[in-house]
Amino acid sequence: QVQLVESGGGLVQPGGSLRLSCATSRSIATSIAMAWYRQAPGKERELVASIRSTTITNYADSVKGRFTISRDNAKNMLYLQMDSLKPEDTAVYRCKATYPYFTEYWGQGTQVTVSS
Repeated sequence: QVQLVESGGGLVQPGGSLRLSCATSRSIATSIAMAWYRQAPGKERELVASIRSTTITNYADSVKGRFTISRDNAKNMLYLQMDSLKPEDTAVYRCKATYPYFTEYWGQGTQVTVSS
């Protein structure tokens, strides 16, 4: 069973920063893509950022210029650096790994709350 475990969430004031981490039990070097999603109460899940190989990234318009996704294949880790956080960034953040043959794995999520 492949496991993805997120960490790094918490309570932060507006304008602050957090770094989320996602540890995987399967090599991510063979993954097609890694991604971060979030879901706020009463809202649909949305793609925050994705990364293919180590340099091809994609971001939601709402986080461009503030969030940075990265990966460390040697450590099987995925990261999301979140700067200039806003209250509307409050959500449960989950990581996802996509492998060949439509195989996907999800983490359980970590809560991010942006509030003064």
